[in-house]
Amino acid sequence: MGRDLLSYWLDLLRPPIQDDGNAVRLTVRRGPGLERLLGKTEAGETMKNDASHGVDGNDIPLARRQLVTGSLAAAVAVAVLSVPALGLDNHSAPNERSPSGVLTIGAAEADITPSQPVALDGQFGLRVSQKVDTPITANVVALESREGDRSLDAAVMVSCDLVAISDLLLGKVRQATQQRLPDLDLKKVFLNATHTHTAPVTRPGVYDIPKTGVMQVEEYCDFAARRIAEAIQQAWKGRKPGRFTFGLAHAAVAENRRATYADGRAVMYGRTDQPDFRGLEGFEDHDVGTLFFWNDAGKLIAMAVNVACPSQEVEGLSNLNADFWHPVRESLRKRYGQDLCVLGWTGAAGDQSPHLMYRSKAEERMRQLRKLTRPEELARRIVAAVDETFETIKNDRHCGVPLIHRVATLQLPMRLVTDAEYSEVKAAIAQENPTQMRNRWHTRVMERYERQKTDPQPTLPAEIHVLRIGDAVVCTNSFELFVDYGVQMKARSRAAQTFIIQLVGGGPLCYLATERAVRGGGYSAVVQSNLISPKGGQILVDRTVELIDSMWAKANPAKK
Repeated sequence: MGRDLLSYWLDLLRPPIQDDGNAVRLTVRRGPGLERLLGKTEAGETMKNDASHGVDGNDIPLARRQLVTGSLAAAVAVAVLSVPALGLDNHSAPNERSPSGVLTIGAAEADITPSQPVALDGQFGLRVSQKVDTPITANVVALESREGDRSLDAAVMVSCDLVAISDLLLGKVRQATQQRLPDLDLKKVFLNATHTHTAPVTRPGVYDIPKTGVMQVEEYCDFAARRIAEAIQQAWKGRKPGRFTFGLAHAAVAENRRATYADGRAVMYGRTDQPDFRGLEGFEDHDVGTLFFWNDAGKLIAMAVNVACPSQEVEGLSNLNADFWHPVRESLRKRYGQDLCVLGWTGAAGDQSPHLMYRSKAEERMRQLRKLTRPEELARRIVAAVDETFETIKNDRHCGVPLIHRVATLQLPMRLVTDAEYSEVKAAIAQENPTQMRNRWHTRVMERYERQKTDPQPTLPAEIHVLRIGDAVVCTNSFELFVDYGVQMKARSRAAQTFIIQLVGGGPLCYLATERAVRGGGYSAVVQSNLISPKGGQILVDRTVELIDSMWAKANPAKK
């Protein structure tokens, strides 16, 4: 089972719950700080020095109850039936003999901050960096499952402070990695972007960049790829046996950014203080999922933090800035060690962002009382969720767990351009004096329309990764994926916890909107924004779920 006798008996003493017919552990959660244990509320702590309303924050009542289900007898009975008889780690599903070797873990960080001005990605207009506010980094975790001298499977996960992972950058990283690690399967390496809008451009031909005084796109990609490949090599070569676990908490970091109106329209960042406002278009995902990795000495060496929010709070600046992920990393390192590697993973968040859609006065008042910048405020919430998770799961560490990494290339149907849309785009080009990026935004719609004449059912390839680690699963896509698709994946997944990472290199870089959003229109759901149709989004969901299911193929099929 890969666990010593003491760990085995400790597992038997944990109360179980039933989930899809599989025995799993119910952990009792507590707040992240001593203040909560003592009965203080977060609001009370913030407002204790604000006497303008004559209320002491500590007078606000706090009712917290913890529910423990099951008995010691039930715990022993279920654990004995579901674990020892099969010889499996208790993160494996019943009736499934997944390959579980020794989990080896390595981590590294690369500084990919350019030393000269660069064009910044993420806006329609050209911006050239004026200064460096924070480092721009790439953080790497390398995993391999081994059985003696035999490698069972592997994954190298790289999180980059960039708006997107272009094909150019991905190709250069894989090429540079192959030169350093010729035996590593490059398909096991994936890169994601945190979607900061204050990082270098990696997509050629998007902006009209000055030829002098500014680092060119190809030059920056060469620089970044070399640094990232060096970090991948360091993490891979530094792998040692370790342990891992995962957990879930919540934080209000993102809001749905599509306002809807009485006439059925939807507008990204539309005004919500007018009479015809009817609500925000979709569900909001406030999950904060975290993977934790320890070395064999018990030192926490890496985390992967999954938040369904692009890091674009300071997107209008003309400075290099990692946005809220920088204060997140700094705060976590103060708590858990200065050399902690922190991967920032953006979940399905095509229709979410950190920008406030309503109640902005109340939010700003609280932020000012805390004396925090807006990125620091967002980081405070994320770190509190990670702290809460860590306190719950810190003794639930595992080494002999299945590591299964599958990669697929899907052919997803493109969104077809209608005659009316073609006419609108053609008229828009004639009436404006567009920037290069806006011109490209329009003209590629016209190119798609012409392609449809000879290819009436066009598709685009999209690489996806599905990675099982114990009873958790990580699944990727290249899109700004609307929340509803992510919710479907999580709801249908067999895993105890599902991590979704958007903006992973290897596929189209665009919004993938739902049918509901397309009906409402507006930026992010118009034909210019969407290369892939909502039908393609459903195929992405279904195929991802199929790959997840295949990793639990023998796990209680009747319960599907």
